[in-house]
Amino acid sequence: MAASSVNVEGVIRLLNDRLSKLGFEVYHLKIGWYNSVLRPSLHLAYPDDTLAVVVLSTPAMFEQAFLPFMEERGCQGLSDPIDQCVKHCVSSAVSQCFPGQKVDVSYDYELLPSRKPKFLAQTAAHMCGAAFYYQKSDVTDHSWGEKKMCGVCVHPRFGGWFAIRALLVFRDVTVEMVQLNPPDCVPTREGRIQLLEAFNFRWQDWSYRDIICPVQTYSQKQRDYFSTPPAQRFALLTTWGLLPREDSKLQNESSENPH
Repeated sequence: MAASSVNVEGVIRLLNDRLSKLGFEVYHLKIGWYNSVLRPSLHLAYPDDTLAVVVLSTPAMFEQAFLPFMEERGCQGLSDPIDQCVKHCVSSAVSQCFPGQKVDVSYDYELLPSRKPKFLAQTAAHMCGAAFYYQKSDVTDHSWGEKKMCGVCVHPRFGGWFAIRALLVFRDVTVEMVQLNPPDCVPTREGRIQLLEAFNFRWQDWSYRDIICPVQTYSQKQRDYFSTPPAQRFALLTTWGLLPREDSKLQNESSENPH
């Protein structure tokens, strides 16, 4: 796949054909769009016109990808089962769709030696037009003062019922394309205050996820899984018949992931 002959829509179509049936969505962007809103120390070290793809998981991923993955493969080692499933799905799609192509894949849970994330997932989701990243700076005349307020992405169809899973960088592919802004799902000051306060102060009740009316939310089984502390999820999978009991005793910890 030479850089001069790349059709971005074709790349996205290939990935969609593999991943959409598993409950994932894919969106394209240029590295320069991502780097343009971050300080140099956070830049990704690729030319500005390099093609990248963001992979999101929708509520359907749990039933369409995760549970079948656990039934067929189970867990390998102590790493988080969801992370293992996502890595299997994404890496398989990349190797099948782009054999021989140089594609660097980074996952949301991966850290650099500096302990910084390999990529800022919410920034990437905003810059590719997938989900609007609402931050403290998007609210005028707030009452929070100097208090730190973490930002949160809202998907135009799923609200907060989704997760940003991976960034694919096509190292040898440069493209020219027009950037699309993400839909501003929460346009009012009052709505943004409600969203950020729900996410920062009451994230455990998940109310921030319903800041807009979503077309689909997590199933009850999926809610049960993500409501369970990570260290206890192996035991839960055992009760569902997806792990041998002896394995769940050994696998008593997993990586933190609220999605």
